[in-house]
Amino acid sequence: MTEPFTVRIQVRGYETDSQGHLNQSVYLQHAEHARWALLQHGGIRQADLLAKGVGPVTLETTIRYRRELRAGDEVDVSCAFVWTEGKTFRIEQSVRKTDGTLAAEVTGVGGLMDLKERRLVTDPREYFRALASDPRAFGL
Repeated sequence: MTEPFTVRIQVRGYETDSQGHLNQSVYLQHAEHARWALLQHGGIRQADLLAKGVGPVTLETTIRYRRELRAGDEVDVSCAFVWTEGKTFRIEQSVRKTDGTLAAEVTGVGGLMDLKERRLVTDPREYFRALASDPRAFGL
């Protein structure tokens, strides 16, 4: 298995809470940034999804906080798709300091919504394969 896709992000001062920790909601923003960066890396642009009449949706997200992050910390946020049968897929992500310390784990369940029918598409993998210039980036 290849290493998961990662993107480096620096924790900015305005993202911290009154205790100086990275605010809990910002972990979600960093995870979302990594997911969109992976899509671009694999050759899928937001415009491509819209042209096909689909959009990614998040159905469930879990964050496990392991170590605190503070302003100025640099982190590598990973992103890997885990495919299951059916309409949904899992996304597994980690947030690690550059020294390798695990700061958080983010797991989610997602799907692709048909934007006209407002329902999940039957097989999201076929859309990823069709749109991606590198389906391997998505574990396909």
